[in-house]
Amino acid sequence: MKTAPIKKIASVLLVLILVNVASHFAFKRFDLTADKRYTLSETSRKIIDEVTQPLYVDVFLEGNFPGEFKKLQTETQQLLEEFKSQNSNIIFQFVNPLADEKLDKEAVFKSFVERGLMPVNVTVNDKGQQTQEIVFPWAIATCGDKSVKIPLLKNMIGASTAEKVVSSVQHLEYAFANAFNTVSKQKQRKVAILNGNGELDDRHIADFVRTIRDNYYIGPFTLDSVAKQPVETLKYLKKYDLLIIAKPTQVFTDAEKQVLDQYVISGGKTIWLMDQVNMEMDSLLQTGVNLAFPRDLNLNDMFFKYGIRMQPDLIKDLMATPISLATGEQGSATQYTQFPWFYSPMIYPSLNNPIVSNLDGIKFEFASPIELLQNDIKKTVLLRSSKYSKLVGTPSEVNLNMVEERPDQKEFTGSGNYPVAVLLEGKFHSVFENRVLAFKDSSFKNAEKHSKMIVISDGDVIRNQLDKNYQPLELGFDKWTNTLYANKEFMLNCVNYLLDDTGLINIRSKEVNLPMLDKEKVYAEYTFSQVITVGLPLVVLLVFGVLFTVVRKKKYSK
Repeated sequence: MKTAPIKKIASVLLVLILVNVASHFAFKRFDLTADKRYTLSETSRKIIDEVTQPLYVDVFLEGNFPGEFKKLQTETQQLLEEFKSQNSNIIFQFVNPLADEKLDKEAVFKSFVERGLMPVNVTVNDKGQQTQEIVFPWAIATCGDKSVKIPLLKNMIGASTAEKVVSSVQHLEYAFANAFNTVSKQKQRKVAILNGNGELDDRHIADFVRTIRDNYYIGPFTLDSVAKQPVETLKYLKKYDLLIIAKPTQVFTDAEKQVLDQYVISGGKTIWLMDQVNMEMDSLLQTGVNLAFPRDLNLNDMFFKYGIRMQPDLIKDLMATPISLATGEQGSATQYTQFPWFYSPMIYPSLNNPIVSNLDGIKFEFASPIELLQNDIKKTVLLRSSKYSKLVGTPSEVNLNMVEERPDQKEFTGSGNYPVAVLLEGKFHSVFENRVLAFKDSSFKNAEKHSKMIVISDGDVIRNQLDKNYQPLELGFDKWTNTLYANKEFMLNCVNYLLDDTGLINIRSKEVNLPMLDKEKVYAEYTFSQVITVGLPLVVLLVFGVLFTVVRKKKYSK
């Protein structure tokens, strides 16, 4: 009789041992969240499976900071654990750069800033007491001799910390998967930057080029040789997978247009950043008044054939970015005041498309509307002006004194929502179809391969500003208002979408529902919450103890 309990205990132990051994060989994680936030996409799994050597991830989100950042830290750790469970070559650690008291904090801070890892100053509230803490919401992924920085906190203009964290968590899988893909694979795709037709100079696209060269080969390309060797120029251009045309200002010849057209027809991807109206902010700031007039680059018929028309009008939008102008009486110290500049729309994406999903406001400047035409090409409007926008025809005078205007909202109703960025996909037909060619080309095709292009009606979307030493600033950063817009992320998404064969960009559309605590409610019910979370378990334990003692006495007193 006494051996029965021993046999039961031995059986339980044996089962536990067998389960433990089996789990070592058949590891399985279960994602019980409603939005499946910890379930990696198939694309992420493929990227991770191809990592054949140790990939180290240093996460600097460690320290004493508010609950929102604790949530971001937890979500980051959970996601990295999911990556590690997929491939043991993923090795990560959380580091507090300021934890060592012996280190010079000023030197640490400077070293991070020099690497582009900008810290965030946050306020920690503890029952009415506030303290300031520095947080580094960044990670660095390293594989072999390649490393890449990973932003963990998304910039959102005017958003609360909680809103930023929710948006950042939605972006985490894409951020890490893209970084792992960058450091673990060799570059394959080639990107050409068109020069020679008055495009933006190298300094003003330097930050964009510096960013995408981690993933792609970059090279300049001019059409100068088209006049003498058009066929050879076209053959050389076809070696590139993507061509970026950033704000051309000089007219294209018919031969140059034929080269660009045949590149598209042959399957080449393109990003067109076009100014349909001649109006420059730099010259306006110097003169105070300028004439805006249409710009004809001899490309209108080509775009018309592809299915769009860029109108030579300017968009005036009440949803505008500010402009900083010098104010004050003459002789006094110069002061700068910010005014809304209605010719500089702030475009907030509303489409659930991987290119623009989860993006903050994008700054446009003297943008024009894009009209969609009927043909067989699939068109997706990526960005629109707000519903409170209207068109201003050209030629027309633009004066800085317009900042003093207080426009009537009624003037801006009933129109608006003008397309300013459009994605076109399909088999394009040549603009030279049934026309005399600009030059003889035995390989000429009226239509050939499926292709994609993105047309943006503002050339300055890709333009970065320069600091006082004429060095390029981060794309999207406005030094006059100290505001960072989402231009850089938008442009990178455009490139990645056009060149991505793995579907990595589609991860950006993943939606995560992250519940956050209501701070005001927590503070208002702080004492009650303490009683419930601390006192109630003690009371339950006490009641259980008393009942257990009473029952035990009754049972054994007999």
